[in-house]
Amino acid sequence: MPTFRLRRRALGALALLAFALSGAPANAQQYPSQRITFVVAFAPGGIADTLARLIAHGLEGKLGQNVVVENRPGAGGNVAASVVARAAPDGYTLLLTTTALAINLTLHTRNQFSADDFKTVAITASSPEALVANPANPAKNLAELVKAANGKTINFGSAGVGSGSHVEAEYFFKKIAKVAAVHIPYQGGAPAINALLANQIDVLATTLGGGAAAQIKAGKLRGLGIAADKRVTVTPDVPTYVEQGFPLFQAASWVGVFAPAKTDSAIVKKLNAAVEEVINDRAMQDKLKAIGFDPIHGSADDADKYFRAEVKKWGEMVDALGLAIN
Repeated sequence: MPTFRLRRRALGALALLAFALSGAPANAQQYPSQRITFVVAFAPGGIADTLARLIAHGLEGKLGQNVVVENRPGAGGNVAASVVARAAPDGYTLLLTTTALAINLTLHTRNQFSADDFKTVAITASSPEALVANPANPAKNLAELVKAANGKTINFGSAGVGSGSHVEAEYFFKKIAKVAAVHIPYQGGAPAINALLANQIDVLATTLGGGAAAQIKAGKLRGLGIAADKRVTVTPDVPTYVEQGFPLFQAASWVGVFAPAKTDSAIVKKLNAAVEEVINDRAMQDKLKAIGFDPIHGSADDADKYFRAEVKKWGEMVDALGLAIN
């Protein structure tokens, strides 16, 4: 091949390389230039969906682009997680999910993704797990409930098998309080709360942010205890587990934003900063606290460390209980 052709090919390859290298940061600087989609792991009307819409609305003002919420429920959140894990890593398809993502990595034995398939953008807010009873239940708190069990079996409901509330409650009863308990799963938080209101179960395992806080404040349900290190503002009369003589045990349901693993770190950083601005807004904080959620702040690195720690913590509980979904 003539020398000039080799030279021309070499120059062409160098030009393409230079274009690719110069284009990467430019794309991050120009982001976002089109619509962003939040793939929400659960159905409309739930906490994940509610927070997704609040955050999406706030981000539109911060980023200058439409943010669309697309609900993709199924497999306890795994359907949406699988979609985003395989999405283009350009910052335009993001996963909005809950603690379920951390739990499912151990609970489900045939996941189509791993923790390394995501970059954590932000963990936005969390709500402590709680055990709640019907006011007709003679137990005024968790300590009384456990004492009254006295060889009997406690039946507790939750929003479904493998939910954070299910795992937390079963771990508490069997590994901490050491009392017999049977789990009764429902198809979502609303049916579970309705079952407790009808006094069909002894106890409901739920998060305060799952609608329980409003029912407790209205006097329709009684909060027996929360898995937190201190009481929360929205239900100041509900004691923590540790206050009632049990070891310190913390478990909460959080809502987080995740991107595909290969997303440019500059884009992730920009998204994190925008989400932080939204969460820091006073009106947003008031809305979160009113429904039983506490805002969480931090960089993308902070959020990723939090997520990894949650994967480990929930995984240990799942393994200790011998839970698995094939």
